[in-house]
Amino acid sequence: MSENSTTSAGGPPPRSKVIEMMIENFKRLPEIDQKFFNYGPLYLGGNAAFAGLIANSLYRRALNVTQGRIASSLPMAVLPFITTVAFYNAVVSSPLLSGDLNCPSCAMIRGALIGVVGGGIYPIMLALPVNAGLASRYSSAPMPDKGNAFRFAIDISRPVLNKMRPVLLLQALFGTYLSSRHFETYQKLVEIVSGSGAEELMD
Repeated sequence: MSENSTTSAGGPPPRSKVIEMMIENFKRLPEIDQKFFNYGPLYLGGNAAFAGLIANSLYRRALNVTQGRIASSLPMAVLPFITTVAFYNAVVSSPLLSGDLNCPSCAMIRGALIGVVGGGIYPIMLALPVNAGLASRYSSAPMPDKGNAFRFAIDISRPVLNKMRPVLLLQALFGTYLSSRHFETYQKLVEIVSGSGAEELMD
């Protein structure tokens, strides 16, 4: 009791103390909030893996690649999943638990960007070299000279990007929703930790 009085009288508690209190009181949240906070990024990562498989399929068709289906599909599912989950936890989840992300609009913008970049653009950029390499190896499509490689990449990617627009939009919406729900969970956690002094941590 005296420790709390000292802390409030001397200003906001140190960052290390805030993190400790947030983690200790996380289990006091409703179970549904705990599960959504812990497992929500996995759903975003799952969507990224699905986007990777879609992009892979589109490039395979564009380059007439029929061989190496598993060799190209496996990294296109695994890498976007791992990258998106890790990126979201580093940019949204961890800053919320440490009290470093106190702006709801900032959290939602971060979530949307991670959804689009990690769960959409990254799989598209990853699928191009994977399938271009297979097309070159199996001679399924004419490959450009070194000087025309960039133009070839743009030309082959334009129809793929057009078809992937709905996926990018869905990823942005889900990333926004996920981060908004996580910020709501953060607000509940702040109220539990600080009680009547919630505004102090939110500033």
